[in-house]
Amino acid sequence: MSTRYGFSERKARFLNRWHAARATRAKAATAFVSAPEPRTIGSFAKGRQLVAGNYLFAGALIEAPDTPVWDVAMPDRAFEDAVHGFAWMDDLAAVGDVSTRTLGQTWLWGWIDRYGRGRGPGWTPDLTGRRLIRWINHALFVLRGQDADLAEAFYRSLAQQTEFLSKRWHAAPPGLSRFEALTGLIYAGLSLEGKEALAPPAVTALARECRDQIDEQGGLPTRNPEELLEVFTLLTWAAAALTAAEREVPQAHLAAIERIAPTLRTLRHSDGSLARFHGGGRGQEGWLDHALAASGIRTRQPDGLSMGYARLSAGRTSVIIDAATPPAPEASHNAHASTLAFELTSGRRPLVVNCGSGISFGADWRRAGRATPSHSALSLDGYSSARLGDADRATAREILIDAPDHVPIEVSHAPDGLRFQGGHNGYVQTHGVTHARQLELTFDGRGMAGEDMLLALEDNEKRVFDKVMDAKKLGGVPFDIRFHLHPEVDAAIDMGGAAVSMALKSGEIWVFRHDGTQNLSLEPSVFLEKGRLKPRAALQIVLTGRAMDYATRVRWSLSKAQETAMGIRDLNRDEPGEIYE
Repeated sequence: MSTRYGFSERKARFLNRWHAARATRAKAATAFVSAPEPRTIGSFAKGRQLVAGNYLFAGALIEAPDTPVWDVAMPDRAFEDAVHGFAWMDDLAAVGDVSTRTLGQTWLWGWIDRYGRGRGPGWTPDLTGRRLIRWINHALFVLRGQDADLAEAFYRSLAQQTEFLSKRWHAAPPGLSRFEALTGLIYAGLSLEGKEALAPPAVTALARECRDQIDEQGGLPTRNPEELLEVFTLLTWAAAALTAAEREVPQAHLAAIERIAPTLRTLRHSDGSLARFHGGGRGQEGWLDHALAASGIRTRQPDGLSMGYARLSAGRTSVIIDAATPPAPEASHNAHASTLAFELTSGRRPLVVNCGSGISFGADWRRAGRATPSHSALSLDGYSSARLGDADRATAREILIDAPDHVPIEVSHAPDGLRFQGGHNGYVQTHGVTHARQLELTFDGRGMAGEDMLLALEDNEKRVFDKVMDAKKLGGVPFDIRFHLHPEVDAAIDMGGAAVSMALKSGEIWVFRHDGTQNLSLEPSVFLEKGRLKPRAALQIVLTGRAMDYATRVRWSLSKAQETAMGIRDLNRDEPGEIYE
């Protein structure tokens, strides 16, 4: 299988190079049909760091002042892809002064000189789509003050990349990569003089991808919230570009936007960030709210699941739970063993989190971040609720195997709030037990009661459990229930070891308590955050116990301390730390 995949990848690289070389014969565009309107959002801080020569891409930092990025020895493929995708132009444009414009111009025409003839690693459909969007968005920014020869080279390269993309967009893998390729082709076809004929086929293809890839819940097969936001953003950009060009937006395209928007609202924590599940991060600051506002869609998801996630929200508190089976194997290369894990945010402050994706910190962190112990969930006897299969030799990607395939859930009203009940069979085959979790959030959002159970329900499951108990010499099956805390939460054991007090920077005090049947500890944890060079130190609350019988029950609670006010004015939100820490 790996050999077959390796051959197909080599074939794709060959065809990319061949079509990139042929595209150099394309007739150059001479102008834009209409002045492009920038829609991307960049980071002022990152833009200033680029000017200073601090190049942070895909978790790697290279400090090279006064050195063009193309002269830098790129440490890995992810770094290289990030540079050739040109998303960094958003950050330069966010600063928008002479120094950033000069840097953007130098790097852009440097790329044309080195790679514009169809050479180099940037000639893939998704990177070309991403690059075209940025070049078109920021054309006025980079063309200002340039002479006619440079402008001609800019338009010629745009035309060549557009021709390449028209021949190779279908080679992009389904999902985000193909959405990027098609959106870039639509942008170019609508914007460049003489390329108008390339837009309609791309519009039709994008509508087809919307039907095939966006399910009825407004979700993607990968169940990655951040990836869903990126796809949603691309679809809104493409729709806006079509509308501005007085072209009709296909109904399937509009329907996908209408399905995704309420799902993203379900996945939005009270601080405006995304839930961090299945390889996704919190999302760039402000991007989610901007995308939702730009879409014009105001509806919310009806009660039930959104892309497999359940949400409890009351007062200033939001709780988001992974409440479905993990992604199917073919979509699980970045998926996590996170079934029934949850995150809790109070106002503008995350409290309980998952560790997150370690993909930018190397293979070991990537594997660790995907395991159940890296989530606010129950893990049993050193096992995750789903396991990682062997890595494919050609891609080094591991799919999830032995994952739960039955995750019944119910969201209902409790006497004083909202209730979530769910279970999964990820431990039935190995240990004969089902993990069930119940969460009840009060109507004022000041407290949540939880209950975790391990249950051997059927006779055959009890026999498996008995066999495991025999192997343990009747000492019980060990389990851990983990509650990972955000790095900015100040936590300490309290009440003689019976509770944990947690102080948020807003001034809120939360208290964790349990029923006393298990061992409570406060242990080190990590917060794996994109845009940083290393994991951030954090803490985790751990309840440790042993399942001795066919039914084990653990009760716990998270609640605001009585002295914490109902509404705290948390206006001075801390700026994020240096991204190069």
